[in-house]
Amino acid sequence: MAEAAAEDPRLWRLLASEIARRMRRRLRIGVMHPLRFAGPTPERLLAAPPDLRPADPGVARDFYAGRYPVGGGCVETAGSPFAPGLGDDAFTAAMHGFSWLRHLRASGADLAAANARALVIDWIRLTADSLDGVAWRPEVTAQRLMSWLRHSPVILQGAELPFYRAFLRSLAMQNRYLGAMAPDMPPGEERLRARLALAFAALSLPAPPSRLARASRDLGLDIEAQILPDGGHVSRNPAAILDLLADFLPLRQTYAAQAEPPPPALVTAIDRMAQALRFFLHRDDGLARFNGAGATDRDLVEAILRHDQTGAAAPLSAPHSGYQRLAAGGTTAICDTGAPPQPEFAGAAHAGCLAFELSSGCDVFVVNAGVCSHGPAEWRPLARSTAAHSTVTLADTSSARFALSGRAGEMFGAPLVGGPRTVTVERRDRSGVQSFRADHDGYARNFGVAHERTLALSADGVSLSGIDRFPDAAPGSAAAPVDAALRFHLHPDVGVWRDADGRVVLAAPEGDSWAFACADLTPMVEESLFFADASGARKTFQIVIDFSLAERRQLAWRFDRLVKAG
Repeated sequence: MAEAAAEDPRLWRLLASEIARRMRRRLRIGVMHPLRFAGPTPERLLAAPPDLRPADPGVARDFYAGRYPVGGGCVETAGSPFAPGLGDDAFTAAMHGFSWLRHLRASGADLAAANARALVIDWIRLTADSLDGVAWRPEVTAQRLMSWLRHSPVILQGAELPFYRAFLRSLAMQNRYLGAMAPDMPPGEERLRARLALAFAALSLPAPPSRLARASRDLGLDIEAQILPDGGHVSRNPAAILDLLADFLPLRQTYAAQAEPPPPALVTAIDRMAQALRFFLHRDDGLARFNGAGATDRDLVEAILRHDQTGAAAPLSAPHSGYQRLAAGGTTAICDTGAPPQPEFAGAAHAGCLAFELSSGCDVFVVNAGVCSHGPAEWRPLARSTAAHSTVTLADTSSARFALSGRAGEMFGAPLVGGPRTVTVERRDRSGVQSFRADHDGYARNFGVAHERTLALSADGVSLSGIDRFPDAAPGSAAAPVDAALRFHLHPDVGVWRDADGRVVLAAPEGDSWAFACADLTPMVEESLFFADASGARKTFQIVIDFSLAERRQLAWRFDRLVKAG
């Protein structure tokens, strides 16, 4: 911790802020919490906001049988799924978040409604006497509040008056609790989601106009602070755009249904974020795997794009988010050309500056390893390392480090520190050829060199050429004679072999084929792991070119699409 904080003093401020926040939360809850968050019980619900996330009625059948496939795992129990110690932290948070209610609602059966009521009553019974634990984390409370409001029709279907009153009483209490906790939540996506939940509640529960005005104001301020001018999220995680749009769009609909004006920041952010979402999508509707993005819910992408009112093509540059896109002739390349986010937003950030992904048609060929949200904890640092990205690694060292460990790490994760401080980008589109040059100084401190990458896509999209250079980081600096590796991770669905000319050939099962070659160096094919598959980590391959900075400071390489026979 001390070493990381010495490298980036912002970590001390982050740690001090988190300790103070937790102390304030304890004081706000207090021993008299039943009185602290008591209040009148609403007489009725005014609205049930829509839910855009896809549902699987088969999950309802699993619930009937005592199987709970949530949080990336599956727990079987004959008792309460909310009982302590049943599953890991991800399972517990998912169960207490109640987003699985959409599956019960999708089944449309009376048995599903009865099961939903039974689970809600079970939760109220088990958590009424304490505001501790995962169930009462503000981010989990926010998810539960939105889920109960959205799926109140299935919860209340056939309900008797005592249950109806108990449900509304708990909703109101959770709303008051979240309202007290939200101001002290760390800045980031979770606090923004808490603001969304409070706005949903202000529209769906009877409340004075001042409460809705306050909720709308606070939401607007957080949107302005977190959604960048190009529509990206301040964390630089493409998946955050998809997840937030899945809540932003229903909230805009709920404002309209209640004849209330939405915050202007919400309206303008939705249009910008829709464009940013298109920017990060390959043609298979999968998100590029950068800075925390993993497997993509393509049904959710489709549902969100149906609400896109702009109809514009994907932009080629996201300068505020720090990414560039090349697209022509059915070929797409998306590259990370940005510095790391601030530590408070960097809990999922990756050391992948200048890494890119390449797709052709509806097949992705070159990828980054991505993340497996529910995989073993030891995989996450691996997935965040530079070596897990399609770029150059020096001396098996990442271009950034991750802190913290121990108790501090448990408080706010492992933000990326010590990475590139200066990243420059120059777009060079000419005569139909799309290209850019970018460089970063993430290796300057340890090895005395900068990393510069130029990518160019031909006008017809059949050739992607690249040059990696390693100039001295500063005039007169001495570069360390270190070994380096240029890596291109391949999607696990891609076949790979070497042709008669020594090129590495990549082939999609029923799509295009591409050939890779590097001037005067022989590429090797080695094993790799792809973490971002919906079924979990999969074995795959990577193209690797080993070299030494003592012998060369520049590598030129290219991918060429092969003409299909016939």
